[in-house]
Amino acid sequence: MSTTTSTAATLRPVPTGALNFARTTATAARVLRQLRHDPRTIALMLLVPCLMLFLLRYVFDGSPRTFDNIGASLLGIFPLITMFLVTSIATLRERTSGTLERLLAMPLGKGDLIAGYALAFGTIAIIQSALATGLALWFLGLDVTGSPWLLLLVALLDALLGTALGLFVSAFAASEFQAVQFMPAVIFPQLLLCGLFTPRDNMHPALEAISNVLPMSYAVDGMNEVLKHTDMTANFVRDALIVAGCALLVLGLGAATLRRRTA
Repeated sequence: MSTTTSTAATLRPVPTGALNFARTTATAARVLRQLRHDPRTIALMLLVPCLMLFLLRYVFDGSPRTFDNIGASLLGIFPLITMFLVTSIATLRERTSGTLERLLAMPLGKGDLIAGYALAFGTIAIIQSALATGLALWFLGLDVTGSPWLLLLVALLDALLGTALGLFVSAFAASEFQAVQFMPAVIFPQLLLCGLFTPRDNMHPALEAISNVLPMSYAVDGMNEVLKHTDMTANFVRDALIVAGCALLVLGLGAATLRRRTA
């Protein structure tokens, strides 16, 4: 009887409900190793936002104030979009290749997997945001009143939000093409309603109400606070906390909806 009990205890699966630091960091390291061998993806994440800002600056070459007015907002929006695309496709590729199923057969919980992906892509997001912010401020001459560190903080939070949204929508796509198709549904409405093209209080009341619950609206508001104020304002703190909270909420939803394989 004691032998049977001992064998059963040995075969019992390791609990995976709570996050485990070692499993999370191991997952992040594996993802980063894979990215290191994919230079096109690295170029997309690190260079495309910088290229878009560079192009935008010289589109408004005859009107530098226009670039100052919208450059800060796009400094957050471009990283969000690129991280959304790359993360959703990379996660879906893991599922369709069978890698995800093999990983979840090990003592690796869904939370560990999502947190590992978020940590890996978050590391890329830090580099991406630093490059884009440095380019905009010190090479393209973006004129902001507030601290460059606050601008970098919002850009980083936006990139992390894009990562979280990409992880979440990948659970509902059956192919890489479908993952890309989620962009018009998830990103474009936020882009139109975030206040980039017109102040949100000038919109139809119904659209303004919708914009008030979209995280990109607060990302743009946070950038505008840095653009106009020398010190950290209460509105900036509120906007940054909302963007960060939305990213954490979406990551939790991503863990809850994660499936082993695509049907």
